[in-house]
Amino acid sequence: MNSIISHALLKSFGTNLFLSIIKVLFGFLGRSSALIADGIHSFSDLATDGVAIFGNYYSLKPADEEHPYGHGRFEYLTCLIIGFVVVFLGYEIIIKSSFDKIIIPNKLIILISIFTIFIKHILSSYLIKIGEKFNNKILIASGKESKADVISSLFVLISSILMQFSKDYSILKYSNLVATVVVGLLIIKTGLLIIKDNFSAILGETEDIKNVNLMKEIINDEEKINNIDSLIVLKNGPYLQITCEVSMDYNLTLKEVHDIIEKIEENIKMFDNRVKYINIHVNPSKKLTSKKLKKQKIVEK
Repeated sequence: MNSIISHALLKSFGTNLFLSIIKVLFGFLGRSSALIADGIHSFSDLATDGVAIFGNYYSLKPADEEHPYGHGRFEYLTCLIIGFVVVFLGYEIIIKSSFDKIIIPNKLIILISIFTIFIKHILSSYLIKIGEKFNNKILIASGKESKADVISSLFVLISSILMQFSKDYSILKYSNLVATVVVGLLIIKTGLLIIKDNFSAILGETEDIKNVNLMKEIINDEEKINNIDSLIVLKNGPYLQITCEVSMDYNLTLKEVHDIIEKIEENIKMFDNRVKYINIHVNPSKKLTSKKLKKQKIVEK
């Protein structure tokens, strides 16, 4: 899994490096401030890819004395950095566009925009797909940023086409300026969404309820468990952290309780390999659950 994620991030880095150079170079040659702004957005993708690669590597570091639950939440911190960088770049693009001269871009810009849209769409879909498959927020954040780049490139394409008719319709000469501002606003929106999603996660975000319910079923499958008193499953970067309390018959020996809990932990880890930290507390109990009572009545009959 880790090698697949690293490979995806390196692909993103290489693609963004190529597109950044293409956009900025042809933006200057074709006299399109919108394409230059789009190229800067791709450079932001490039910079954040570097942060993402480092963040992914650091989040996978094993636990130590100071961090008994590993470094998984560094993934969220990395995404917050990405978000703030993206917001800043969007703001800079909008401010800079206010001072740009109105110049009709070269028709070559249209072809370059179509090419970059096609490449970026493939990259964004790939990153989000891999990110969702392995539940990796860094890849998802990079994918969302790349998706915003696709939308911004569409505005560059539309503005470049409209600017070609500015001699006949003078108002269209502002198309490039409008597109640049829109691109900047889209970049800011993407950055704010990344910050919002990961700020919640860094405070402590629970796992999807469907997955939690399936884990409850695994625990309840053990006959000696009278009741699940509490079950909290928290996301910890690429890992899951489980804190659970169960009730068991107080007549059971310590060895029996230990073996049962160990078996449950193994079954949960087999069910979801993201589970790395499990803490199950046992409460002594004599009360039978409705499940046990039902079985008891069947036996009595």
